[in-house]
Amino acid sequence: MEIYKDISSSQNQEFKKLLIDNFSKTKIEEGKLLTGKITKITEKHIYILIDGMKSEALIDISEVKSVYGNREIKENEAIEVYLEKIEDKNGEVIVSASRAQKIRGWYALEKAYEDNKNVKGKIVSKCKGGVIVEHLDTKSLMFCPGSQIDARPLKSFDHLFGVEQDFKIIKLDKFRGNACVSRREVISSSRKEDKAKILEKYNLGDIIKGAVVKGYSSFGCFFEVNNEIDVLVHLQEISYSRINHPDEVFTIGEKHDLKVISIDKEKMQISCSIKALTPDPFENISNYEVGKTYKAKVIKVVDYGAFCELQPGLTCLLHSSEISWSKKNVTASKFFKINDEIDCVITDIDNEKKRIAISHKLAKENPYESFKNKYTEGSSIKGKISNIKDLSIYVNIKEFDIDGFLHANDLSYYNKPEDEVLKYQKGDEIEVKILEIKPKDQKIKFGVKQLQEDPFNFFNDKKINDIITVKVKSTGSKGIIVSPEGSDVEILIKKNQIAINTEDARSNRFIQGDRIDAAISEINIEKRKIGLSIKLLEEMQNKEAVSKFSSPLSGKNLPFSSLSEKLDKKKEDK
Repeated sequence: MEIYKDISSSQNQEFKKLLIDNFSKTKIEEGKLLTGKITKITEKHIYILIDGMKSEALIDISEVKSVYGNREIKENEAIEVYLEKIEDKNGEVIVSASRAQKIRGWYALEKAYEDNKNVKGKIVSKCKGGVIVEHLDTKSLMFCPGSQIDARPLKSFDHLFGVEQDFKIIKLDKFRGNACVSRREVISSSRKEDKAKILEKYNLGDIIKGAVVKGYSSFGCFFEVNNEIDVLVHLQEISYSRINHPDEVFTIGEKHDLKVISIDKEKMQISCSIKALTPDPFENISNYEVGKTYKAKVIKVVDYGAFCELQPGLTCLLHSSEISWSKKNVTASKFFKINDEIDCVITDIDNEKKRIAISHKLAKENPYESFKNKYTEGSSIKGKISNIKDLSIYVNIKEFDIDGFLHANDLSYYNKPEDEVLKYQKGDEIEVKILEIKPKDQKIKFGVKQLQEDPFNFFNDKKINDIITVKVKSTGSKGIIVSPEGSDVEILIKKNQIAINTEDARSNRFIQGDRIDAAISEINIEKRKIGLSIKLLEEMQNKEAVSKFSSPLSGKNLPFSSLSEKLDKKKEDK
């Protein structure tokens, strides 16, 4: 091998230049747009030569025609393609003309979006939520939502299909390659300058004659004014009467007079009112007084009550709590229907907020007052159980259609409340004693055990330290349960109250049926507490014995304390 040490010769420098030029002409990378020259065209394929590639690329002729349409393609013509692979497993170059078109189109859309420019397109098909728009220059497909097709709702937009028109790009998703466009933005921007001039024609307080109902929604009604601008009448500005939806009042195409109540030049909006053209019915509120009864018409039923009219436009609220005396948590729909006329009493008038509150039950006689007028506390009455809940029983008095309250504690003097309440069922007829009547609070309290004599009356003439005879009912680890003779009250004598000596404080000393004496250690009739003690009785008896048999001068505590002295003296005498 011959080695050339001198590389400064003209031949070597020329070779070096050619080599550098060859490498710097084209940088071949997959995923790039490249320009190639058509070298051959057959019935099925087109051959393309790309500078820097070792072989020609092959493209299906149908793909090229889909990109270039009916335009005739000739040999030696330059064509832009997307390089997918420099060499596949078969050694062939893989390129795509359609992907090149999409990428080139995306670049064009990006540029238009950045420059805030409109693009030319045409609607080619419908899809869910809108239409598909084709970009005229690059054939790229874009999405236009249905709400962005026109500035106003359209029943049909078939006349827009295939028509070349401007669209504004409002969103680009580079990651997914999706473009969202709007025709509405183009229309609105072109009208904006004209709309500003139109707004200058109107002033606050102007009366607009013959505005046409164009459409409505849940929050108001839209009117077209003089075929040049749309205005909104909010739901609250339609009428002084309560309205659920504008379609209750208006029909598309109707004409109405409007009053301008606000103009927003920034949002290019005009708000109008219909009710402002008529006198406020609240101005006649002086004709009504709190506490008096009037006729009212039901115009709307809601979950929390009903809205009524004292006169057209003068609306008042009937809360559910003011519908019935006897029913709680009522639903207005079960009592009233729309257009019903009912008697009501005005309970409140708020002039500042222009609100009126009414009551339907106050227009009727208070059944609790009627009940009190007929029955007194302490008397008995029969009723039917309407409901049972936990430890509460509700007894309905049919004559007045009201429910009284009966607590489980008032069912029996002896048994446990939770066991006693299980003996009753809904619908049972029951006799009760009236314990309390409160018409203002709408409350009546009943009792059952009060129909019987209170077993605690046995202790009315008793006091602490009194001795009574009791009968053993049962024994247990805690003590013995006894009942006084002449009463069914059961009382527990605790274990530590059975005897003075600890050894004798045993409950098994007794059996059921034993009769024993005990002293009253505690008594509280109001709290229904009675305490009995055998230990106390023994202490009382010991004290009595000591005081009876001991000498007052001996200082001894037991009756036999002087026995030893007497025996000694007896011995001396002998």
